Amino acid sequence: MTILVTGATGNLGRLVIESLLERGADPQSVIAGARDVTKAEGLGVRVARVDYSDPASVRSALEGVDTVLLVSGSEVGQRVAQHKAVIDAAKDAGVAKLVYTSAPKATTSDLVLAPEHKATEELIAASGVPSVILRNNWYTENYAADLARAAETGVLASGAGAGRVASASRKDFAEAAAVVLLDEGHLGQVYELGGDVAWNYDDLAGAIAEISGRDVAYQPLTADEQLAGLRAAGLDEGTAGFVVALDAGIAAGALADTDGTLSRLIGRPTTPLVEGLRAIA
Repeated sequence: MTILVTGATGNLGRLVIESLLERGADPQSVIAGARDVTKAEGLGVRVARVDYSDPASVRSALEGVDTVLLVSGSEVGQRVAQHKAVIDAAKDAGVAKLVYTSAPKATTSDLVLAPEHKATEELIAASGVPSVILRNNWYTENYAADLARAAETGVLASGAGAGRVASASRKDFAEAAAVVLLDEGHLGQVYELGGDVAWNYDDLAGAIAEISGRDVAYQPLTADEQLAGLRAAGLDEGTAGFVVALDAGIAAGALADTDGTLSRLIGRPTTPLVEGLRAIA
């Protein structure tokens, strides 16, 4: 079996490759796909150029590959076309398993990030390529900036209201991807993956307080208050609106569900919030 991991120099892709090797994958059977191959040379596996915006590079990288992890791209607004290049190439190459990192409840969620993932899942289904969908909840590492800011100011401000987040560390999600890539029996599955505990922002403030050694209070913001604060911090209108929409989705419960699927896949409990934050403090 030959496995191609796209986005291999990103935060998640690197950890997936580490997890594959930890689980006994032959380094010669793993290919790190990267837009800049020089950044992938220290990963200890084969390297191929994969640029989502260059379909020829994708087709070339897929030669002789039977298993692909399509790590969702980071360029919001361009991802559907970019993902399609990989899906089309996977179909043409006769790939036996295509694994995609999607978003929670992508086909029904109101989360602002969901539509591109929904469209990608639909493209995968239409392609007929055997697939597994990993609907990853939030990475605890997403809160690195909140951790630093709140540790300095003593205030955690957000428009997420009383919403809960079933986050886990990237390492947890990476291990799940490695399991699905290496093991049989997952084809056709859509896995909703999240941490074992869905926490709220009071819990997040408490975790930051424990790590920083100072009191941290959660300050809920209205959408208007949050938008004004983001503008004042120098964010452009589009980015500020995007952040506000994300938090509104969290407030509405878009990231709250957890059923233990992630911990069952990786064979251990997911990383607790405090431990995940402490690792990035």
